[in-house]
Amino acid sequence: MTSIFWFRRDLRLKDNTTLIEALSGKYKIIPLFIFDTNILDELPRDDARVYFIYSELKKLDSQLRELGSSLLIKYGNPLQVWQQLINEIPVGEVFYNKDYEPYAIERDIKVTKMLAAHNVATYGFKDQVIFEEDEVTKADGTCYTVYTPYKNRWLERLNETGLSINREANYQNLHPQQYNFPSIVELGFTQSRIRVKDFNLSHLDRYEQTRDLPAVDGTSNLSVHLRFGTVSIREIVALVYKRFPIFLNELIWREFFMQILFHYPRVIHENFRRKYDGIKWRNNEKEFERWCNGETGYPMVDAGMRELNQTGYMHNRVRMITASFLCKHLLIDWRWGEAYFAKHLLDFELSSNNGNWQWAAGTGCDAAPYFRVFNPAAQQQKFDKDFEYIKRWIPELDTFDYPAPIVEHKFARERALAEYKKGILNEE
Repeated sequence: MTSIFWFRRDLRLKDNTTLIEALSGKYKIIPLFIFDTNILDELPRDDARVYFIYSELKKLDSQLRELGSSLLIKYGNPLQVWQQLINEIPVGEVFYNKDYEPYAIERDIKVTKMLAAHNVATYGFKDQVIFEEDEVTKADGTCYTVYTPYKNRWLERLNETGLSINREANYQNLHPQQYNFPSIVELGFTQSRIRVKDFNLSHLDRYEQTRDLPAVDGTSNLSVHLRFGTVSIREIVALVYKRFPIFLNELIWREFFMQILFHYPRVIHENFRRKYDGIKWRNNEKEFERWCNGETGYPMVDAGMRELNQTGYMHNRVRMITASFLCKHLLIDWRWGEAYFAKHLLDFELSSNNGNWQWAAGTGCDAAPYFRVFNPAAQQQKFDKDFEYIKRWIPELDTFDYPAPIVEHKFARERALAEYKKGILNEE
């Protein structure tokens, strides 16, 4: 008999909770990754995230070969892939790190039931977060929906539990099978022109001063690596805990939105705060297209959208400005913007993307109040006063080729306030 460890969003050997647990088990371990067609069929053939995953898997495979093993790559519907695998391999146990998104939960339930019907045991452990599901709750056991008390309890829990980093693994328990590693073309994809940046924590001592300045290389580029698990969240928290509290706050926000999505999966398609269901969005398709293309005539918005379209990244401050502009200035449903970001962001994570878009729209938990409308010109003066970031992405800024503003700020603000006020329902 053998065991299988199923890599998903944990593409590393180091401090991989369930992999290390599996390696201490009674059977030899076959490492597996499934390219999930339920997800891939919705993506373009040159999707940069798929190519990043492929590149990281190649690194994993090389590391495993040095240890006398290799990575088994499969492509298809996970349930069907597993049905095929247990017919081909005498599988006794299956291990995986838990995932908390609705699709992943549903997928894992189906796979677990099917494997149980064939007497295959499954084991899932926490890995991608410090605290999961119901580990950080109010005194009555319910979910926090406001960030600050969640953060305070999160920090209390960390003080109570400490951090446990898994440093040792019995790699001798890897199965010595050598599998062929497919080419990206064999998987139906191509190499992407967009590259994922390595994360950089060397400037965390300046993070508080530079994190809101999009022209400065002051962010960590860590989010995409946390998204796909190429780095351990425990190692990152151990590094920043008590030394860089502002940066730690960002990591706690990530887990806050994860537990919101876990407890309120309806937020994928609905306003968290139902009292905003009465808002009548304008949803002008031509204006949405101009927003997507970075042609609104508001330089801070346009620079952000062009950065996103060309690189798969957007500075976090600029994300707030562009999102607020779409929802408040153009009165376009946050779900339109969320879907566009989901398609283009390299670090797209459903819970954070949803949570931040609803925050900007004023419809989410602990959201900015509906009457808070970012003034893009004031934001530019505050965070890019020398137009350094803007001119990087809008070379035609000072020419007749750059469009006039799509809407006048004062008018747009008053229109948004009136529509929100009119749309607020009496009951949540």
